[in-house]
Amino acid sequence: MALHPRAGQPALPEDLTNIAQLVSAYFVNEVDPRQRAQQVQFGTSGHRGCSLQNSFNEAHILAISQALVAYREEQGITGPLLLGRDTHALSEAAYMTALEVFIGNGIEVHIQTDDGYTPTPVISHAILAYNKDRSEGLADGVVITPSHNPPTDGGFKYNPPHGGPAGSDATKVIEKYANALLSSDLLGVNAVSYAEARGSQLLRQVDWRAQYIAELEQVIDIEAIRKANLRIGVDAMGGAGASYWQLIAEHYNLEIDVYHAEVDPSFRFMSLDKDGKIRMDCSSPYAMATLLELKDNYAVAVGNDPDYDRHGIVCPKQGLLNPNHYLAIAIDYLCRHRGWSPQLAFGKTLVSSALIDRVVAQHERPLLEMPVGFKWFAPGLRDGTIAFAGEESAGATFVDRQGHPWSTDKDGIILALLAAEIVAVTGANLSDYYQQLCAEHGTSYYRRLDVASTPELNAAFAGIRGYKLKLNELAGDAVVEVMTKAPGNSALIGGVKVTTSNGWFAARPSGTEPIYKIYCESFVSDEHLTQLAEEAQTLVQQWLT
Repeated sequence: MALHPRAGQPALPEDLTNIAQLVSAYFVNEVDPRQRAQQVQFGTSGHRGCSLQNSFNEAHILAISQALVAYREEQGITGPLLLGRDTHALSEAAYMTALEVFIGNGIEVHIQTDDGYTPTPVISHAILAYNKDRSEGLADGVVITPSHNPPTDGGFKYNPPHGGPAGSDATKVIEKYANALLSSDLLGVNAVSYAEARGSQLLRQVDWRAQYIAELEQVIDIEAIRKANLRIGVDAMGGAGASYWQLIAEHYNLEIDVYHAEVDPSFRFMSLDKDGKIRMDCSSPYAMATLLELKDNYAVAVGNDPDYDRHGIVCPKQGLLNPNHYLAIAIDYLCRHRGWSPQLAFGKTLVSSALIDRVVAQHERPLLEMPVGFKWFAPGLRDGTIAFAGEESAGATFVDRQGHPWSTDKDGIILALLAAEIVAVTGANLSDYYQQLCAEHGTSYYRRLDVASTPELNAAFAGIRGYKLKLNELAGDAVVEVMTKAPGNSALIGGVKVTTSNGWFAARPSGTEPIYKIYCESFVSDEHLTQLAEEAQTLVQQWLT
């Protein structure tokens, strides 16, 4: 994809979304359930769409919410539903709709006091806290967010009682029920007016924000950060956790400068991403341009996407850390500075850097390599068998300092605070820390390619069988393994991964776009990475056709 000429530059008036038009379309536009693009579709992060394209409208949320009611009943989930939202314009509208349905069906609903916004990890943490020591009347949750997507988009995520993202066993059922409701003109949807929902005795307001902030010292060594007198910069990106950062600074007496804490659904304060769109992607140097300009003013600077399940880490000298690099740093540090049981595993998605494998092996800890999607880690995080789980797209979480579950969904806040803890305790610049890891384990050269595709080609990935692929060599190295199942749980990865002693590549189709993704890593050189990537593209094309 060619870089947009204004990537990294401030958004202009002509770049902004017409919020009034967007919200009006949510309530007014009619959905045609016969068109696949207008049906409910759950991907790895819930259902996402845009009201202007008739893919995220009131009808969708009425149907999804009622379908979730039916799913809860089937599963015997009888506790409260914890409902949160981020700061996208469509999140506000969908929040109102969902509340009307949940209350209309007699479900007890918990929301943040003062109608505040709620980060995804806070909902996960609250679910775990509510369900602790309970065997019945368990809570689950919904977070209405399209994550880092542009201001035009909306999203709906479901977190069952384990607190993490719902697996396909749940989302397929909810999707099927929701589309059936759409096809029947929403016959069977029970909803009350918003005024009635707000006045219902079933609605309970809880201050999750205060609880979460007060408990942060259970998972982060805040005292070390305070004693080091670190100056921390934060780009709140106008997201659901924007109000949290100043409160964290006040509660723990930390020196934190917060930028873009205001809520503005147009996100006009953002710089444009690589394709010229406004996108609150804290792992993009273009979206993080404002904070990068200030990198030398802080010992560490951090950013979070609108629902705060992702992290961006900025340090002096290098600037924005590659997410893979920071995951390796975080794991190495935690292995050295937490007294966790050596039986606790460290989890990563199979498209994350193999440098993580080497770091985990050095510390003699179990490694779980899972398919893409944080849902695969949730059960292990909940039952205390996984200490840390991370993915290459800048999402991770870990257990508290005593080894107890903290969240089973990605937590951008604790990953940001961990960066400050690492600097405070080690005294090292994070980029220097990473270079030391490279000196010990080898330098990683990593790249992801997005290849134009078709629905037919993407569907062909399901037919790839590793044992049928006769491949002996890749980029000059002998092939060690060809896999279509993840080693950590033997689940299908939806694609293929090929490894050698010096590198690997993985290919999998996108669930939302007409592309497939090829991830490549070399521990030889950038030139070797290029060779590996070129051969990977040729091989994948052959296998699909």
